[in-house]
Amino acid sequence: MQLYLKLALGNVRRGARDYSVYFATLGFAACLLYSFVASTYHLRAMGLSPEQLGVLGSAGDILQAFSVFTVLVFLFLVRYANRFLLRRRKREFALYELCGMGRAAVSVVLVAETALVGAGALACGLAAGAALSPAFGAVAAFVFDAPWRLAFSFSPDSAAWTAGCFAVVFAVNAVDGARDIARRPLIELMSAERAPERMRLGGRVARGGQAVLAAVLLAVVWGSCVFQPVYFIAFIIPMGFAACFATSLVARLGVAAWGERARGRSERYWDGLTAFTVRQVEARVSSTSMALACVCVLVAVAVCMMVAGFVFSIGLRTPEMVSAGIAASMAPIGYIGIFYGAVFLLSAVAVLALQQLSGAVDARRAYGVLGQLGCDRALMRASVRRQLALYFAAPLAGALVHDVFGLFLVAFLAFALGAEGLFAIVAGVLAFTVGLMAAYGAITARAVERVVLARV
Repeated sequence: MQLYLKLALGNVRRGARDYSVYFATLGFAACLLYSFVASTYHLRAMGLSPEQLGVLGSAGDILQAFSVFTVLVFLFLVRYANRFLLRRRKREFALYELCGMGRAAVSVVLVAETALVGAGALACGLAAGAALSPAFGAVAAFVFDAPWRLAFSFSPDSAAWTAGCFAVVFAVNAVDGARDIARRPLIELMSAERAPERMRLGGRVARGGQAVLAAVLLAVVWGSCVFQPVYFIAFIIPMGFAACFATSLVARLGVAAWGERARGRSERYWDGLTAFTVRQVEARVSSTSMALACVCVLVAVAVCMMVAGFVFSIGLRTPEMVSAGIAASMAPIGYIGIFYGAVFLLSAVAVLALQQLSGAVDARRAYGVLGQLGCDRALMRASVRRQLALYFAAPLAGALVHDVFGLFLVAFLAFALGAEGLFAIVAGVLAFTVGLMAAYGAITARAVERVVLARV
């Protein structure tokens, strides 16, 4: 057992260098979950009035209930990340078996690694939450219009809740990963990294049908959002699935059209590594279109929720709304909107970064062949950056298109409530979203270059 733990610890150390985005995201997720639940704890330490304490008591129940949904979002994120890491390491697990380790021993190593990663992310997240408690307290005080003073705080109950949630999330994923490895034949584990990806779009009739279906679904989603907002809110979950499916179809068809147009310009297509870059993107469109669509829709929802959150908090601080008590009663909803918008945005950029790291490992062999053929390293680095720019810019552009219609709904609610400053709030949220995706893109670019060009 000691040997297995030592092996698991070494694997986690190596993985922390190769997949720094994944580990940083998990730590930030733990920090957000703890800070969300502990936000009322921070505010109670600031000397609130009896009326504010009453609103805060009801807000605490709302925040505790909504934190369960946050756990589900993080469960999706961790599950996606673990499947990505397992696919990258199936050959490694097969080599363990060839060296004499049984499937049970491999499962023990995998479970130990998952436990170490979860414990490390939880410890870092709780430490960051305690260190940043004045900042999170300032955000909560700003949203609830409460007095704020510089003070560090730590909530044991919130930490216990966060630890329990992380234990459940990582236990589910550890069992899922161990079962996935246990049921795979050895030959499948050995060849997992070499499994090719092919673009399957069908003929012209099939493409035309996909285009019509995407147009119909988007018309229903966008039309109901603008003209029937009540029905859109009532059926928001199926609307979200329809938007994801339609966006994935648009992504597949868009990449196919982009590749055909690029090949139509032969002088540019054969310049540098343009042809190689186009083929790399086309080869992965079938497996990445749904991930890109989910990222696109998550970013769009995040922008709408953060805008709505600020509208329902600071946008209602007019003298009439404050005197009527409407601003105070809507503050919990505003805080939930801001927090969940941040959670969805984090999940979106994390999924996108992990998807790019997954593709980098797949493409490492192709770039190695280019290096053996004498290709200039600068050209290969430019190819990597062009692909990353496309994968980060395309979902962001699609999200902005969705937000053109989604913000109609937010504007309708804002004007109905008499909120102010809508356009300034929209501009600030969009600037924050673009800045966060640009920062994640830069971090991901360094990680991808390190993976792809390490042996070139």
